[in-house]
Amino acid sequence: MVKGEVYAYLSYLRAMLSVEKLQHSYKSGASIGFPDFSCEKGAHWLLLGQSGKGKTTLLHLLGGLLTIQKGKVRVGDTCLNDLKRAEMDRFRGQHIGIIFQRSHFVRSLTVGENLALAQSLAGLPADWDRIQLLLDQLNVGHKARSKPDALSQGEQQRVAIARAIINRPTVILADEPTSALDDENTDEVIRLLEEEARSVGATLLIVTHDNRLKARFPKQIQL
Repeated sequence: MVKGEVYAYLSYLRAMLSVEKLQHSYKSGASIGFPDFSCEKGAHWLLLGQSGKGKTTLLHLLGGLLTIQKGKVRVGDTCLNDLKRAEMDRFRGQHIGIIFQRSHFVRSLTVGENLALAQSLAGLPADWDRIQLLLDQLNVGHKARSKPDALSQGEQQRVAIARAIINRPTVILADEPTSALDDENTDEVIRLLEEEARSVGATLLIVTHDNRLKARFPKQIQL
């Protein structure tokens, strides 16, 4: 191997999240291809692109929420293409935390029960001490017994972050977490995401069209 090939190979070995020759076709017949990239363990990345460029589609492919049609997605040593649906659901619950634009809480459950549900879906027992600790760290511990509809938008975002990291994932995917926020709240949400990703040693990938974040994240992927 020449020097550049050795460097690329070592980067591949260190990658926690990697994409290779990934393509997706929609029911309408339109198709989209994505650039190859790899994110090393514990790194924080931005994935940038304007509306309609496939950002949310890519996030769903990375999180195993859409079937991979062409190409490969790897999380650590696991190729998502090789997992059957039930295996993918279990793997996602244990290794991938996703923060959606909309929180998608189960409205009939309390905040604490929503986090316990995330543990259950990953095949893990409910850890009420960890649930309360996480909520306390995010300043919403007093809302543990509240229903999601009783929370403000900012509180819902904090609970969504807690749910995403409850199982100590290796990868955290955040979909447009700041799109509807002013500058002050944008800084707060990004700070929380970075802090909580560091607390579990996770690779963080923020999918966004928010140009305010460009200066904060030197590692970027452009669609």
